[in-house]
Amino acid sequence: MNDNGSKRTRTFQGHEVGAVGLGLMGMSWGYSASERDDAASVDLIRQAVDMGVTFIDTAQVYGSGHNEGLLGEALKGIRDRVTVATKTGLVITDPGTYSMRLDGSPEHVKRSLEESLNLLGTDTVDLYYLHRVDPEVPLAETWGAMAELVQEGKARHLGLSEVTRAQAEEAHAIHPVAAVQSELSLWTRDAQGGDAEGPGDVVGWTAENGAAFVPFSPLGRGFLTGAVDVSSIEEGDFRTRQPRFQEEAAKQNMRIVEVVKRVAERKGATPAQVAIAWTMAQGEHVIPIPGTKKMRYLKDNVGAADVDLTAEDLRELDSVPAPVGSRY
Repeated sequence: MNDNGSKRTRTFQGHEVGAVGLGLMGMSWGYSASERDDAASVDLIRQAVDMGVTFIDTAQVYGSGHNEGLLGEALKGIRDRVTVATKTGLVITDPGTYSMRLDGSPEHVKRSLEESLNLLGTDTVDLYYLHRVDPEVPLAETWGAMAELVQEGKARHLGLSEVTRAQAEEAHAIHPVAAVQSELSLWTRDAQGGDAEGPGDVVGWTAENGAAFVPFSPLGRGFLTGAVDVSSIEEGDFRTRQPRFQEEAAKQNMRIVEVVKRVAERKGATPAQVAIAWTMAQGEHVIPIPGTKKMRYLKDNVGAADVDLTAEDLRELDSVPAPVGSRY
């Protein structure tokens, strides 16, 4: 909790942001295309800001700029109230199959920020992430080019996404890493270490180095809410390709959801709120960014900041069964 006693704010690089952020990907890309509505999305973003949701996340790859354009429209007149994060380093090659290629070249990360600034309608972004490390380009070259953008005033802070602890350390030695964004939820805990072949304790590294840890998919792409019927996910939704959402795996993964529901009932909260609150309980520097296109879910997500999980609650949640199926 911050010094002002507000549970609904956290600190990012010296200033307050909403304790629960907002990921915009699903408004343009990835999830149920039939539910997309640009005007409604712009309105939801603006209402989110009025509710104190000020840490907002997009990326160039989400709809090949469409998502940034939505945010740019929503930001008109309220840019100074929002901490804007976008990302570079991924390029769509086939929208139908969500196929992408990596591009961490200095030329690309600089050019793509110019494109992002234009779509966002701003002169600078607050947080510019490398979406994925390109193994064909030395990280030092990519990160060095991004650091030049900070010097030029086009980005205030830099972040990394889905990196190892060693990669974070390498980048941090060149220019401060302000945030690491990786998947973290009750069924995906790779970023906390414990797996010899995993990324290491990245959550701990960020705490030690004054950086934020930003969990994406804190609701397990909706599964942890208990409201997803995998048999009815529409064609084209990328979850139809993910192992954990296949029918047999999903049946077994409901064991995780049952624990979340049990804790939620005890707390007088929703499963979504408990799942998000669990990520926040991993450290004061953790700022989750659940995504939604619907106001009722936005209100639900924001309310997660008010859920107090006891040590007993956390032990119960920490002991959920391991998920069946890999992430991707």
